[in-house]
Amino acid sequence: MRGIALVSLLFFLLLADGCRRPQPVVVRKPAPRPVAVKPVPPKAPAPKPSPAKPPMITPAPVDTVAYEPEIIDGTPVPPKREFRAVWIATIDNIDWPSRKGLPVADQQREVVTMFDAHQQMGLNAVIVQIRSAADAFYARGSEPWSEWLTGQQGLAPEPFYDPMEFMIDEAHRRGLEFHAWFNLDRVTYSKNSSIAPSNIMYRHPEWLLTYGNRKLFNLGLPAVRSYIAGIVANVVREYDVDGIHFDDYFYPYAEPGQVLRDDSTYLTHYNGMKKDDWRRDNVTRLIRELRDSIRTNKPWIKFGISPFGIWKNKRNDPEGSETNGGQSYYDNYADTRQWIREGLMDYIVPQVYFSTEFGRAPYKTLVNWWTRNLRPTCHLYVGQAIYRVGRGSERDPGWGRLTEFSSQIKHNRLAPGVQGSVLFSAKNIMLNPMAFRDSLQHNYYRYTALPPTMPWLDSIPPLPPRDLRVADTPGGVELQWSQPAAALDGDEANGYLVYRFEGPRPQLRLSDPRCIVGRCNGEQNTQYIDRTADAHKKYVYVVTSLDRLNNESRAVLVKIRH
Repeated sequence: MRGIALVSLLFFLLLADGCRRPQPVVVRKPAPRPVAVKPVPPKAPAPKPSPAKPPMITPAPVDTVAYEPEIIDGTPVPPKREFRAVWIATIDNIDWPSRKGLPVADQQREVVTMFDAHQQMGLNAVIVQIRSAADAFYARGSEPWSEWLTGQQGLAPEPFYDPMEFMIDEAHRRGLEFHAWFNLDRVTYSKNSSIAPSNIMYRHPEWLLTYGNRKLFNLGLPAVRSYIAGIVANVVREYDVDGIHFDDYFYPYAEPGQVLRDDSTYLTHYNGMKKDDWRRDNVTRLIRELRDSIRTNKPWIKFGISPFGIWKNKRNDPEGSETNGGQSYYDNYADTRQWIREGLMDYIVPQVYFSTEFGRAPYKTLVNWWTRNLRPTCHLYVGQAIYRVGRGSERDPGWGRLTEFSSQIKHNRLAPGVQGSVLFSAKNIMLNPMAFRDSLQHNYYRYTALPPTMPWLDSIPPLPPRDLRVADTPGGVELQWSQPAAALDGDEANGYLVYRFEGPRPQLRLSDPRCIVGRCNGEQNTQYIDRTADAHKKYVYVVTSLDRLNNESRAVLVKIRH
């Protein structure tokens, strides 16, 4: 990423305690397993006799679209759908693991600590860099193990485990989406990089360019673009990821005295275009090939890109933003607005790493420009620079203000089209400068939020839970239900939401996340104990199913003490 860079804790502890939790993942040798495919709808099982239970009612569906402008009792309702994610950078051990060659048990402990903190502060996704420089933080691939994992490129973890599989499991059990983040252009990071004999630079030196003491992929070569798309397709096939993600490194940012020597490739493949347009076309072709490879293998996986925040300045193009800074169109040869217009990705995360007071590119000005350039099939999440919180300067004084980050979050929620944000990066969440994490955890992210739906990927909701029943127990109100059959598209339930409403005839406000008392992750996690219920009050409980793309089922409800 460019620029190297948290309801209360008790509420989340209660939620975690209310649902059954699987046993911890242990270090293990990998075993071959079949490639995951989208499930085929099974035949619904024959109903089994069950004991008498309170009546179950199925209300009409409720619209839960993002940022529903709703006021209840004079108070704005928090968003029920909002993408809340963090980047976890592995390059140069920025976020994880904390150092090269860290023992496996410590690597896993750091993941668990990070993900616990992310869950507690209200995040719903992690974006983890699993390919930093033509290397791998996962086992089932062709590129060598990363030096930032084991200390030497090509050296496997000992005792052996698959870091990405471990992280996916840990993320999913906490209700966090896992997006696999790839770097596109780097083959080596520095002249001191550890390079394994199996590295692509030895197998295909003709694919590479030298720039700024690094080896980079020559994106003008069709074979290079196909190779990168193949690396991504392999991860899509082999792992249960929720998304594929790329950062802002396409063609390299300019460095003084350096020339990117791709003239011979241009002369062979330019197809009548000017060189700058040819480079932009190379990147767009790669993005298109990546999108197609993902759709071919698992069409439900989200594809997102995080470019530099400015497309073009208005002084260079009347349709650009009222800014004066670097431009992805010219500096990285990335025509990000065209990608949105062509529907080449499902979400875009422009890196708006500036404060609201930064004169050359004010935060709100730039975010507003992006909202005016959206299309219905691409979500806008804003990349926010939490590594700059508390670091105001004469050039960008806003970051020294206690109110800066909260001002950005408020603007995101008011700006039409912004559906969430991604924070850079995980280390800074743990450091908690100016107590911003506490502000998120106890205020802006206090209540559960689901990632926004993507109906162009999946518009069919799962079936609702079956056989919902309720009972008073010494530990609280216990709810149990049965897993529903697969929906028409073959999707089974991937988790459940539990709502609670007080009184004999309450209004069922399913669009209000303040009414959610529990989330149970996993299709078989079909029990919830409400330990906060008052033993003398009447309640109506509502349970819904969620599928892997967070579509929500019709609701089923049950009453207690009526």
